[in-house]
Amino acid sequence: MDYVEKTNLENKRRLQALLKELPKFCSDFFRYLDTRNTSSRTRLSYGYDVRLFFEFIQENNPIYAKMEMHDIPISVLDEITPSDIEEYLSYLSYYEKKSGQAVTNGEKGKSRKLSAIRTMYNYYFKKEYIKTNAPSMIETPKKHKENIIRLDKDEVAELISTVENGSSLTPRQLASHQKTKYRDTAILTLLLGTGIRVSECVGLDLADVSFKTNGMRVVRKGGNESTVYFGEEVAEALQDYLELERPLLAEKALPEHENALFLSLKYSRLTTRAVEKLVKKYTGAANINKKITPHKLRSTYGTNLYKETGDIYLVADALGHQSVETTRQHYAAIEDDRRKLAGKFSGSIFHSDD
Repeated sequence: MDYVEKTNLENKRRLQALLKELPKFCSDFFRYLDTRNTSSRTRLSYGYDVRLFFEFIQENNPIYAKMEMHDIPISVLDEITPSDIEEYLSYLSYYEKKSGQAVTNGEKGKSRKLSAIRTMYNYYFKKEYIKTNAPSMIETPKKHKENIIRLDKDEVAELISTVENGSSLTPRQLASHQKTKYRDTAILTLLLGTGIRVSECVGLDLADVSFKTNGMRVVRKGGNESTVYFGEEVAEALQDYLELERPLLAEKALPEHENALFLSLKYSRLTTRAVEKLVKKYTGAANINKKITPHKLRSTYGTNLYKETGDIYLVADALGHQSVETTRQHYAAIEDDRRKLAGKFSGSIFHSDD
Protein backbone atom coordinates (compact mmCIF):
# COMPACT_ATOMS: atom_id res chain seq x y z
CA MET A 1 0.00 0.00 0.00
CA ASP A 2 1.13 3.56 -0.67
CA TYR A 3 1.02 6.40 1.85
CA VAL A 4 -2.52 7.51 0.97
CA GLU A 5 -3.91 3.99 1.22
CA LYS A 6 -2.23 3.47 4.60
CA THR A 7 -3.56 6.80 5.85
CA ASN A 8 -7.10 5.96 4.70
CA LEU A 9 -6.91 2.56 6.37
CA GLU A 10 -5.72 4.08 9.64
CA ASN A 11 -8.51 6.70 9.53
CA LYS A 12 -11.08 3.94 8.98
CA ARG A 13 -9.72 1.98 11.94
CA ARG A 14 -9.94 5.04 14.16
CA LEU A 15 -13.51 5.70 13.04
CA GLN A 16 -14.49 2.09 13.76
CA ALA A 17 -13.12 2.47 17.29
CA LEU A 18 -14.98 5.78 17.63
CA LEU A 19 -18.28 4.20 16.56
CA LYS A 20 -18.03 1.85 19.53
CA GLU A 21 -18.24 4.94 21.74
CA LEU A 22 -20.88 6.90 19.82
CA PRO A 23 -24.62 6.19 20.16
CA LYS A 24 -25.62 3.05 18.24
CA PHE A 25 -27.86 5.00 15.86
CA CYS A 26 -24.83 6.96 14.56
CA SER A 27 -23.68 3.97 12.52
CA ASP A 28 -26.36 4.65 9.90
CA PHE A 29 -25.21 8.25 9.56
CA PHE A 30 -21.57 7.33 8.99
CA ARG A 31 -22.51 4.67 6.44
CA TYR A 32 -24.42 7.42 4.64
CA LEU A 33 -21.32 9.65 4.68
CA ASP A 34 -19.34 6.82 3.13
CA THR A 35 -21.77 6.68 0.19
CA ARG A 36 -21.33 10.43 -0.39
CA ASN A 37 -17.70 9.95 -1.44
CA THR A 38 -16.40 11.86 1.55
CA SER A 39 -12.74 11.30 2.42
CA SER A 40 -11.75 9.07 5.32
CA ARG A 41 -10.25 12.13 7.00
CA THR A 42 -13.54 14.04 6.72
CA ARG A 43 -15.54 11.14 8.20
CA LEU A 44 -13.10 10.84 11.08
CA SER A 45 -13.33 14.59 11.75
CA TYR A 46 -17.12 14.29 11.78
CA GLY A 47 -16.76 11.44 14.26
CA TYR A 48 -14.76 13.55 16.68
CA ASP A 49 -17.16 16.50 16.31
CA VAL A 50 -20.22 14.31 16.88
CA ARG A 51 -18.61 12.72 19.95
CA LEU A 52 -17.92 16.16 21.40
CA PHE A 53 -21.59 17.06 20.92
CA PHE A 54 -22.76 14.01 22.86
CA GLU A 55 -20.16 14.62 25.57
CA PHE A 56 -21.70 18.08 25.97
CA ILE A 57 -25.16 16.50 26.28
CA GLN A 58 -23.94 14.10 28.94
CA GLU A 59 -22.28 16.88 30.90
CA ASN A 60 -25.46 18.95 30.94
CA ASN A 61 -28.20 16.33 31.29
CA PRO A 62 -28.23 14.18 34.46
CA ILE A 63 -30.28 11.45 32.76
CA TYR A 64 -27.80 10.88 29.95
CA ALA A 65 -24.85 11.42 32.27
CA LYS A 66 -25.73 8.09 33.89
CA MET A 67 -25.74 6.28 30.56
CA GLU A 68 -22.92 5.00 28.44
CA MET A 69 -22.76 7.23 25.37
CA HIS A 70 -23.27 4.15 23.17
CA ASP A 71 -26.71 3.61 24.78
CA ILE A 72 -28.09 7.11 24.24
CA PRO A 73 -31.30 6.79 22.15
CA ILE A 74 -32.03 8.75 18.97
CA SER A 75 -34.92 10.46 20.77
CA VAL A 76 -32.34 12.74 22.40
CA LEU A 77 -32.08 14.65 19.13
CA ASP A 78 -35.74 15.70 19.38
CA GLU A 79 -35.16 16.89 22.92
CA ILE A 80 -32.48 19.37 21.87
CA THR A 81 -33.76 22.93 21.35
CA PRO A 82 -32.24 25.82 19.37
CA SER A 83 -31.27 27.34 22.72
CA ASP A 84 -29.34 24.17 23.54
CA ILE A 85 -27.44 24.47 20.27
CA GLU A 86 -26.59 28.11 21.06
CA GLU A 87 -25.39 27.00 24.49
CA TYR A 88 -23.26 24.34 22.81
CA LEU A 89 -21.63 26.92 20.54
CA SER A 90 -20.88 29.05 23.59
CA TYR A 91 -19.40 25.98 25.31
CA LEU A 92 -17.07 25.47 22.34
CA SER A 93 -15.40 28.82 23.01
CA TYR A 94 -13.59 27.22 25.92
CA TYR A 95 -13.83 23.74 27.39
CA GLU A 96 -11.58 21.13 28.93
CA LYS A 97 -11.03 17.61 27.65
CA LYS A 98 -11.25 14.67 30.03
CA SER A 99 -7.46 14.77 30.14
CA GLY A 100 -7.66 18.31 31.52
CA GLN A 101 -6.34 19.92 28.34
CA ALA A 102 -7.97 23.28 27.62
CA VAL A 103 -9.47 23.76 24.14
CA THR A 104 -10.66 26.96 22.48
CA ASN A 105 -12.57 27.47 19.23
CA GLY A 106 -12.90 30.58 17.14
CA GLU A 107 -15.43 31.29 14.41
CA LYS A 108 -13.92 28.74 12.03
CA GLY A 109 -13.86 25.93 14.58
CA LYS A 110 -17.42 26.60 15.72
CA SER A 111 -18.69 26.72 12.14
CA ARG A 112 -17.08 23.37 11.32
CA LYS A 113 -18.50 21.67 14.40
CA LEU A 114 -21.97 23.12 13.80
CA SER A 115 -21.78 21.89 10.20
CA ALA A 116 -21.11 18.34 11.42
CA ILE A 117 -24.12 18.42 13.74
CA ARG A 118 -26.33 19.96 11.05
CA THR A 119 -25.37 17.25 8.57
CA MET A 120 -26.21 14.55 11.11
CA TYR A 121 -29.57 16.14 11.97
CA ASN A 122 -30.44 16.66 8.30
CA TYR A 123 -29.84 12.98 7.61
CA TYR A 124 -32.14 11.74 10.38
CA PHE A 125 -34.74 14.46 9.71
CA LYS A 126 -35.02 13.54 6.01
CA LYS A 127 -35.24 9.86 6.96
CA GLU A 128 -38.07 10.87 9.35
CA TYR A 129 -36.31 9.31 12.32
CA ILE A 130 -36.72 12.63 14.15
CA LYS A 131 -39.38 15.35 14.01
CA THR A 132 -37.32 18.43 14.85
CA ASN A 133 -34.14 19.95 13.46
CA ALA A 134 -32.76 22.42 16.01
CA PRO A 135 -29.35 23.08 14.33
CA SER A 136 -31.07 24.22 11.11
CA MET A 137 -32.61 27.11 13.07
CA ILE A 138 -29.22 28.47 14.15
CA GLU A 139 -27.21 30.86 12.02
CA THR A 140 -23.66 29.83 11.21
CA PRO A 141 -21.18 31.87 13.28
CA LYS A 142 -20.10 34.80 11.15
CA LYS A 143 -16.61 34.43 9.77
CA HIS A 144 -14.59 37.59 9.53
CA LYS A 145 -12.24 37.88 6.59
CA GLU A 146 -8.68 37.20 7.59
CA ASN A 147 -5.77 38.99 6.02
CA ILE A 148 -3.64 36.68 3.91
CA ILE A 149 -0.33 36.18 5.69
CA ARG A 150 2.41 35.52 3.18
CA LEU A 151 6.09 36.11 2.57
CA ASP A 152 7.38 38.86 0.33
CA LYS A 153 10.29 38.26 -2.07
CA ASP A 154 12.94 39.46 0.37
CA GLU A 155 11.58 37.19 3.11
CA VAL A 156 11.53 34.21 0.76
CA ALA A 157 15.17 34.86 -0.16
CA GLU A 158 16.15 35.22 3.51
CA LEU A 159 14.31 32.00 4.45
CA ILE A 160 15.95 29.92 1.73
CA SER A 161 19.36 31.40 2.58
CA THR A 162 18.87 30.48 6.24
CA VAL A 163 17.98 26.90 5.33
CA GLU A 164 20.96 26.55 3.01
CA ASN A 165 23.52 28.13 5.34
CA GLY A 166 22.13 27.30 8.78
CA SER A 167 22.68 30.88 9.90
CA SER A 168 21.28 31.85 13.33
CA LEU A 169 20.51 28.23 14.26
CA THR A 170 21.36 27.02 17.76
CA PRO A 171 24.24 24.54 18.19
CA ARG A 172 21.72 21.74 18.69
CA GLN A 173 19.78 22.73 15.58
CA LEU A 174 23.01 22.94 13.58
CA ALA A 175 23.86 19.35 14.49
CA SER A 176 20.75 18.02 12.73
CA HIS A 177 20.99 20.68 10.02
CA GLN A 178 24.26 19.15 8.81
CA LYS A 179 22.35 15.95 8.04
CA THR A 180 19.17 17.45 6.60
CA LYS A 181 19.95 20.83 4.99
CA TYR A 182 19.41 19.53 1.45
CA ARG A 183 16.18 17.82 2.47
CA ASP A 184 14.93 20.91 4.28
CA THR A 185 15.86 23.16 1.37
CA ALA A 186 14.02 20.84 -1.02
CA ILE A 187 10.89 20.82 1.16
CA LEU A 188 10.66 24.59 1.58
CA THR A 189 11.48 25.21 -2.08
CA LEU A 190 8.82 22.68 -3.08
CA LEU A 191 6.15 24.24 -0.85
CA LEU A 192 6.97 27.75 -2.05
CA GLY A 193 7.33 26.73 -5.68
CA THR A 194 4.20 24.60 -6.11
CA GLY A 195 1.75 25.54 -3.35
CA ILE A 196 1.03 21.90 -2.48
CA ARG A 197 -0.41 21.10 0.94
CA VAL A 198 1.92 19.80 3.63
CA SER A 199 -0.05 16.51 3.70
CA GLU A 200 0.49 16.20 -0.06
CA CYS A 201 4.19 16.93 0.38
CA VAL A 202 4.85 14.25 3.00
CA GLY A 203 2.72 11.79 1.02
CA LEU A 204 5.04 11.91 -2.00
CA ASP A 205 6.89 8.75 -3.00
CA LEU A 206 10.04 8.58 -5.12
CA ALA A 207 8.06 7.20 -8.06
CA ASP A 208 5.73 10.22 -7.97
CA VAL A 209 8.43 12.63 -9.18
CA SER A 210 9.52 12.88 -12.82
CA PHE A 211 12.42 15.08 -13.85
CA LYS A 212 11.68 14.38 -17.52
CA THR A 213 8.47 16.40 -17.28
CA ASN A 214 9.30 18.33 -14.09
CA GLY A 215 6.01 17.07 -12.74
CA MET A 216 4.83 15.02 -9.80
CA ARG A 217 1.78 12.91 -9.00
CA VAL A 218 -0.08 14.38 -6.04
CA VAL A 219 -3.09 12.90 -4.27
CA ARG A 220 -5.26 15.90 -3.51
CA LYS A 221 -7.65 16.51 -0.65
CA GLY A 222 -10.61 14.19 -1.27
CA GLY A 223 -8.47 11.52 -2.94
CA ASN A 224 -8.27 12.90 -6.49
CA GLU A 225 -4.96 12.55 -8.29
CA SER A 226 -3.33 15.48 -10.07
CA THR A 227 -0.07 16.26 -11.83
CA VAL A 228 1.68 19.29 -10.37
CA TYR A 229 4.50 20.85 -12.36
CA PHE A 230 7.54 22.57 -10.89
CA GLY A 231 10.27 24.93 -12.07
CA GLU A 232 14.04 24.64 -12.26
CA GLU A 233 14.62 25.93 -8.70
CA VAL A 234 12.48 23.12 -7.30
CA ALA A 235 14.06 20.55 -9.64
CA GLU A 236 17.59 21.53 -8.57
CA ALA A 237 16.71 21.44 -4.85
CA LEU A 238 15.09 18.00 -5.20
CA GLN A 239 18.03 16.60 -7.19
CA ASP A 240 20.55 17.88 -4.64
CA TYR A 241 18.61 16.14 -1.88
CA LEU A 242 18.21 12.91 -3.84
CA GLU A 243 21.91 12.76 -4.74
CA LEU A 244 23.60 14.09 -1.60
CA GLU A 245 21.40 13.27 1.38
CA ARG A 246 18.57 10.84 0.82
CA PRO A 247 20.85 7.85 0.09
CA LEU A 248 22.33 8.18 3.60
CA LEU A 249 18.87 8.28 5.17
CA ALA A 250 17.59 5.46 2.96
CA GLU A 251 20.33 3.06 4.12
CA LYS A 252 18.47 2.51 7.38
CA ALA A 253 14.94 3.25 6.19
CA LEU A 254 12.22 1.02 7.58
CA PRO A 255 10.76 -1.28 4.89
CA GLU A 256 7.33 0.36 5.01
CA HIS A 257 8.90 3.81 4.50
CA GLU A 258 11.66 3.08 1.97
CA ASN A 259 9.64 4.51 -0.95
CA ALA A 260 8.93 7.83 0.78
CA LEU A 261 10.47 10.86 -0.92
CA PHE A 262 11.18 12.71 2.32
CA LEU A 263 12.71 10.70 5.16
CA SER A 264 13.32 11.73 8.76
CA LEU A 265 16.38 11.14 10.91
CA LYS A 266 14.37 8.29 12.40
CA TYR A 267 14.52 6.69 8.93
CA SER A 268 10.78 6.87 8.42
CA ARG A 269 8.47 9.02 6.30
CA LEU A 270 8.50 12.63 7.43
CA THR A 271 5.24 13.67 9.15
CA THR A 272 3.16 16.82 8.71
CA ARG A 273 3.99 17.78 12.29
CA ALA A 274 7.71 17.51 11.55
CA VAL A 275 7.37 19.82 8.54
CA GLU A 276 5.40 22.31 10.65
CA LYS A 277 8.24 22.35 13.20
CA LEU A 278 10.78 22.66 10.40
CA VAL A 279 9.05 25.75 8.97
CA LYS A 280 8.76 27.31 12.43
CA LYS A 281 12.47 26.69 13.13
CA TYR A 282 13.76 28.28 9.96
CA THR A 283 11.38 31.26 9.89
CA GLY A 284 12.39 31.97 13.47
CA ALA A 285 16.08 31.77 12.60
CA ALA A 286 15.49 34.05 9.61
CA ASN A 287 13.91 36.66 11.95
CA ILE A 288 10.67 36.74 9.95
CA ASN A 289 8.19 38.54 12.20
CA LYS A 290 5.14 36.73 10.88
CA LYS A 291 3.45 33.57 12.07
CA ILE A 292 4.43 31.38 9.13
CA THR A 293 3.15 27.82 8.74
CA PRO A 294 3.31 25.45 5.75
CA HIS A 295 -0.13 26.74 4.77
CA LYS A 296 1.23 30.30 4.69
CA LEU A 297 3.89 29.13 2.21
CA ARG A 298 1.01 27.80 0.13
CA SER A 299 -0.66 31.22 0.39
CA THR A 300 2.59 32.85 -0.72
CA TYR A 301 2.60 30.72 -3.86
CA GLY A 302 -1.10 31.32 -4.57
CA THR A 303 -0.77 35.08 -4.08
CA ASN A 304 2.24 35.35 -6.39
CA LEU A 305 0.58 33.22 -9.06
CA TYR A 306 -2.58 35.33 -8.95
CA LYS A 307 -0.66 38.59 -9.09
CA GLU A 308 1.34 37.33 -12.07
CA THR A 309 -1.60 35.94 -14.07
CA GLY A 310 -4.82 37.46 -12.69
CA ASP A 311 -6.39 34.08 -13.52
CA ILE A 312 -8.42 32.87 -10.54
CA TYR A 313 -9.27 29.61 -12.34
CA LEU A 314 -5.60 28.82 -12.90
CA VAL A 315 -4.87 29.50 -9.21
CA ALA A 316 -7.78 27.26 -8.16
CA ASP A 317 -6.48 24.45 -10.36
CA ALA A 318 -2.86 24.86 -9.20
CA LEU A 319 -3.89 24.80 -5.53
CA GLY A 320 -6.23 21.85 -5.99
CA HIS A 321 -9.35 23.70 -4.84
CA GLN A 322 -12.51 21.78 -5.73
CA SER A 323 -14.42 25.03 -6.16
CA VAL A 324 -13.14 28.30 -7.59
CA GLU A 325 -15.26 30.07 -4.98
CA THR A 326 -12.92 28.74 -2.30
CA THR A 327 -10.03 30.39 -4.12
CA ARG A 328 -11.99 33.60 -4.67
CA GLN A 329 -12.75 33.87 -0.94
CA HIS A 330 -9.05 33.52 -0.08
CA TYR A 331 -7.87 36.07 -2.60
CA ALA A 332 -10.79 38.52 -2.56
CA ALA A 333 -8.58 41.27 -1.09
CA ILE A 334 -6.19 41.00 -4.02
CA GLU A 335 -9.13 41.14 -6.43
CA ASP A 336 -10.23 44.37 -4.76
CA ASP A 337 -6.74 45.80 -5.21
CA ARG A 338 -6.82 44.86 -8.91
CA ARG A 339 -10.23 46.51 -9.33
CA LYS A 340 -8.94 49.71 -7.70
CA LEU A 341 -5.94 49.63 -10.04
CA ALA A 342 -8.32 49.26 -12.99
CA GLY A 343 -10.27 52.27 -11.75
CA LYS A 344 -7.15 54.40 -11.56
CA PHE A 345 -6.03 53.21 -14.97
CA SER A 346 -9.36 54.16 -16.55
CA GLY A 347 -8.71 57.75 -15.53
CA SER A 348 -5.81 57.95 -17.97
CA ILE A 349 -8.25 58.06 -20.88
CA PHE A 350 -9.16 61.60 -19.92
CA HIS A 351 -5.57 62.87 -19.99
CA SER A 352 -3.70 63.66 -23.16
CA ASP A 353 -0.05 62.73 -23.63
CA ASP A 354 0.54 66.18 -25.18
